[in-house]
Amino acid sequence: MEDRKNIEKTLSDHVVVFIATGGYSGYSPFAPGTAGTVAAIPVYLLFAMTGHLLYLLLFALLLPLSFWSSGRAEKIFGAKDSGMIVIDEIAGYLVTMFMIPMGWKYVVAGFFLFRFFDITKIFPARSMEKIGGGAGVVMDDVVAGIYANLSLWLLIYLGVFKW
Repeated sequence: MEDRKNIEKTLSDHVVVFIATGGYSGYSPFAPGTAGTVAAIPVYLLFAMTGHLLYLLLFALLLPLSFWSSGRAEKIFGAKDSGMIVIDEIAGYLVTMFMIPMGWKYVVAGFFLFRFFDITKIFPARSMEKIGGGAGVVMDDVVAGIYANLSLWLLIYLGVFKW
């Protein structure tokens, strides 16, 4: 019976790690956060095909999953906000791209804007980390995604993408 319990825990841990590391993209030896954001692009493309309302609903389901998996992964990895946890980058990029027109130039601009805001952690993003646990891991990226989304809309309004 004990062996079965250990196997179940191990399987559960594997599922958590798969989710938290963005399909293992967080294991990238170089810039795992950037790798996680790259992994977010196909997720975004799938979400974007559903329409705005379903996109929002899918994100509303992903957010608590990202809190849970990030919190569990911190315990599995034995590190607070481990660099291998990139589900937060996926959530942040999805916020970045919400209601942005489809097109490769927006995908690329959103990628770079999100990475900028994720790295710089402009107020109140850094303070979100103080929440602790999985929510603390994810919410600073959600704030970065809001900044990136607003910046993309500003660039669209200014006509930067008319090329």
